[in-house]
Amino acid sequence: MISPEELTSLSKGSLQRVRRIADFQFGRGAGEALFPDQVTFSYSTTKRVRYVSLAKERLVTVRANDGRFTLGYPGAQALHAFLPAPANRVVIMEEAVPFVADGKNAMAKHVISSDPNIHAEDEVFVVDESDNLIATGMAVLSGSEMIGFNYGTAVKVRQGRNKK
Repeated sequence: MISPEELTSLSKGSLQRVRRIADFQFGRGAGEALFPDQVTFSYSTTKRVRYVSLAKERLVTVRANDGRFTLGYPGAQALHAFLPAPANRVVIMEEAVPFVADGKNAMAKHVISSDPNIHAEDEVFVVDESDNLIATGMAVLSGSEMIGFNYGTAVKVRQGRNKK
């Protein structure tokens, strides 16, 4: 069990650490935008940050295998508002929006455009043509492959806006 004093010292260092990871993964300034001072941390049994939450809503989960973040929908909303288009965005056709919003994967044939800097396994935002956030997920293809392919999954959706 972690003592209250130990938890306070862990939290102070954890906030700086997760902000640095966000800056690395999403770009300079993303850590401040994603993690206000009021965030809370959930730790694994080895005292590593596992989840970061704000007002009991999960912003991110820290992947145990590589230390990178997977975004919850509230975290994706914060980053989407901070990052200018087309950063980390995959734009899909209007006909696919209801399915992706319900948590279904975004297929390559429905992709209209994407950030050319996206690599496979990056965390991305799935948006409509008006840049409204539809879902968050992991890219299966690179940004250029999403445009070039007419079949297969482009984004493995983790959380759609209707499945919070």
